[in-house]
Amino acid sequence: MLNQRLLYVTGLPRSGSTLLCQLLGLHPDIYSTGHSSPLCQSLNQLRHNLSDNEFLLSQLDVDFDLTYQRLKNAMHGFINGWFAETDKPWVVDKNRAWLTQLDTVYSLDPDCKMLVCVREPGQVYGSIEARHQQTLLLDFPDHLAHLSRYARADKLFAADGVIGNPLKTIEHMQDMPQHLQKRLFYVVFEHLMENPQTVMNEIYQWLSLTPAPFNPNQLPVKTHESDSYYRFKYSHQTRAAITPPRRHDISQRIEQEIRHNFAWFYDLFYPAQSHL
Repeated sequence: MLNQRLLYVTGLPRSGSTLLCQLLGLHPDIYSTGHSSPLCQSLNQLRHNLSDNEFLLSQLDVDFDLTYQRLKNAMHGFINGWFAETDKPWVVDKNRAWLTQLDTVYSLDPDCKMLVCVREPGQVYGSIEARHQQTLLLDFPDHLAHLSRYARADKLFAADGVIGNPLKTIEHMQDMPQHLQKRLFYVVFEHLMENPQTVMNEIYQWLSLTPAPFNPNQLPVKTHESDSYYRFKYSHQTRAAITPPRRHDISQRIEQEIRHNFAWFYDLFYPAQSHL
């Protein structure tokens, strides 16, 4: 059994997860450090290693139910230990990998709540490309710096790309059972930037928490998340005020292909733009 309620934050890159965690941390009942967490990968590695352990496999042969329950208890214990420093009833864990793990999360945590950050895909790409132009002498973790802008966009939106992979996962989520889809709350970046208090109140209501008013122009700023892991291509700065970013200009050809290839996403989250 988990000692606290977990709030899993995930979604597309450059879509406001850092700001969202900053705002969640303003609620008196929510503990949020704001940093991306290794918890998801740690649980996956634990599953992988234990599944190859011959002694565990032999115990499963003898008493499957007891041994399987031990696995679940061990993972619960790991999660509880991870957040042992706080006694707040809600804890935030941010990692884009949670997006692909909803079935596993639900198995461990039937009361799970997952916030999925989304943003207009062209502007996700535009944000990444704009950041790259500021850091041209550093390569991406997946070595995209030498490519043309079109080829780089093609790689970013590929099925295994930084943008394409979570987009594909969000698409597949629409096929999940309704009881799992009800565990998701999609946080639209543009809405969060334009009406932060309204969006946060909607999230608090979804979590059955009382509203926590805040001044979007006077936010406490914590040490920002480390960017070296991402080769400084995906900055995670927190700011003292919420200011909607300027719209990034991208080539018409790239824009059209994004809208064509991900028309379902525009239909779902940006219906007013879906036929532009």
